[in-house]
Amino acid sequence: MLKPLAKLFLRITGWRSEGGLPVERKFVLIAAPHTSNWDLAYLLALAETYDVRVSWMGKHTLFRGPLGWLMRAVGGIPVRRDRRNSLVKQMAEEFRRRDELILTVPAEGTRGYTPHWKSGFYAIAREANVPIVMGFLDYERKVGGFGPALIPTGDIRADMDEFRAFYSAGQARYPDLFGEVRLKEEM
Repeated sequence: MLKPLAKLFLRITGWRSEGGLPVERKFVLIAAPHTSNWDLAYLLALAETYDVRVSWMGKHTLFRGPLGWLMRAVGGIPVRRDRRNSLVKQMAEEFRRRDELILTVPAEGTRGYTPHWKSGFYAIAREANVPIVMGFLDYERKVGGFGPALIPTGDIRADMDEFRAFYSAGQARYPDLFGEVRLKEEM
C-alpha cells in the first residue's frame, strides 16, 4: 500500500529516483544534504520505490504519543542522546543482530548550518564492519537515490576526499545551510 502512495507523492512533487540499489544488505547510508524536514519524506518515498526499508535514528521524544508507532513503522530507531552510552556500539550491535539493515545517518547531524559533519556515520560503519553508501537528494534536479559505496579504511582524510568529490554536485533545499563536507577530526 505504501509503494503506490510513495510513487504518487514523488510524481506530484516532480521527483524521481536515480542510480541503482547497492548490492550490500547491510550498510550505513549517508543522508546528505540534510537542510529540511522534507528530506525525510523524500528519503522514505524514494526507499519505497527501491523496495528497501531504511532505518534511521531519532530523538526518543519523537516516538512518544500517538505518532510513536508511525515513527517505528517507517524505520525509526529511538535513541537517547541525553544519556552517556555509546551510540556507536549500540548501532554496531544492531548491525550484528540483523540480516539486513540500512541505517540512514544525516552526517551533518542537524538541519541547520554546521561547519563540519559529525563522525558518527564513519565510526558506526568501522565498528560494524559495513560499507558507507552515499545517499543523496538533489533539489535542483529533483532526484534522489544511492551513490557509490565506500568501505572505510581508517584513513579519514582519504575517505572524506571521496565523500567531498561525490557531494560537490547536487543542491540542498536550503543551500546556505549545507556546510562543508569535512569532519571535525580533519580540522
